[in-house]
Amino acid sequence: MPILPIDSGRYGSLEMRRIFDEENKLQKWLDVEAAISAAQAYVGDIPKIAAEEIARNANTRTVTLERCKEIEKEIHHDLMSMVRALSEACSGEGRRFVHYGLTSYDIEDTATGLLFREAFLLLGKELEQLENNLEKMVRKYKNTLAVARTHGRHAGVITFGLKLAVWLEEARRHQERLKQVKSRALVGKVLGLVGNGAGLGKNALKIQERALAGLGLKPAGLVTQVVQRDIHAEVVCSLALLAASLDKFATEVRNLQRTEIGEVMEPFDRDKQVGSSALPSKRNPELSERVSSLAKLERGLVTPALENIPLWHERDLSNSASERFIFPMSFILTEEMLRLTNRILSGLEVFPDNMKRNLELSQGLLLAERVVNQLVEAGVPRQDAHERVRRLAMRSFDEKLSFAKVLQEDKIVGKRLTSAQISDALDYESYLGVTQRLIGMALRK
Repeated sequence: MPILPIDSGRYGSLEMRRIFDEENKLQKWLDVEAAISAAQAYVGDIPKIAAEEIARNANTRTVTLERCKEIEKEIHHDLMSMVRALSEACSGEGRRFVHYGLTSYDIEDTATGLLFREAFLLLGKELEQLENNLEKMVRKYKNTLAVARTHGRHAGVITFGLKLAVWLEEARRHQERLKQVKSRALVGKVLGLVGNGAGLGKNALKIQERALAGLGLKPAGLVTQVVQRDIHAEVVCSLALLAASLDKFATEVRNLQRTEIGEVMEPFDRDKQVGSSALPSKRNPELSERVSSLAKLERGLVTPALENIPLWHERDLSNSASERFIFPMSFILTEEMLRLTNRILSGLEVFPDNMKRNLELSQGLLLAERVVNQLVEAGVPRQDAHERVRRLAMRSFDEKLSFAKVLQEDKIVGKRLTSAQISDALDYESYLGVTQRLIGMALRK
């Protein structure tokens, strides 16, 4: 019976949810058992036929999820249930050497590394698509004038392409960040009860190295009974950072889609989609709102991940229950947000005419900085110029007069600047600074 929306398939792709389902997790446990047995046989610690028998039976067709759950009801230990079920499936030498010299988290943490690898692969594809979508949009809108806003107020002139170029660089930072995180997180450990390899004997390090290499993982370095939880916390924190950026992008779309602003609109199926049960005309930014909503959950997963770092002594079990939630949820929610963001960007409607209209709303006030600079260049001390323009800007705002008219009527400004200079100062297209160079820098990377 599905309870969480993830269970019912509302969020996350089928591929991502399959990575974290019980069947795949069980198979990863079995894969780890088989890899360790093969390594033990390679160094001569167990018979080769034992490792071969374990490998033959280390699959969920033989060691079924149902049987493992039956055993768990009796012994109340999920991983040991797998060990017993695998032992049952073996009738020869393999039965004697299942889980030989190991502890549960040799299997659990190494399997987690395998799950992370599969999940990162899916995220990587979506992140690459995000970069591609943003790059296309930057190129398309690199010359489209738009209002820059600070504190929710008009603050200057940019191009819509520059706004998107900032997002593009941010997305690339996340790609680099996750690449670095993967180098530390795709690890396992095969060092037994307290991390000293005693149960595995003199060949412990050789067994660990060979087993993990066979699984495509690296040793986690020095460990206790568990891989140290700063590694897992870094994964969750990095995904939360990515989610926060996606929330930022979505929030901007939501704000720019306001009726009063109307500069963009997320995709909407005009034929069938319903925006409101009461108001048939509504086109709500539902996809962007969903991204923002899921990001709240994602940020909340950081706290238990950090709380799991200080385990008692060589370990306790206080991390276990929370990790059953936070690991799958972190990846599934992040993937869902990436998929939504790609859907939004690939179908985003952009309205350059409305962007131009909004530029005119402040009647030139958003170029007041340029007037200050021109007065300074004409010989006025900078602070005097700032104060004079500030007073004139307040008059323009309060009396709803064009800024150009107020400037031209002012005697002090008139002594320093001609009407032509004032008109030039209030020309939007000529006050974009190095916008195109900045966009070019983003596109060349």
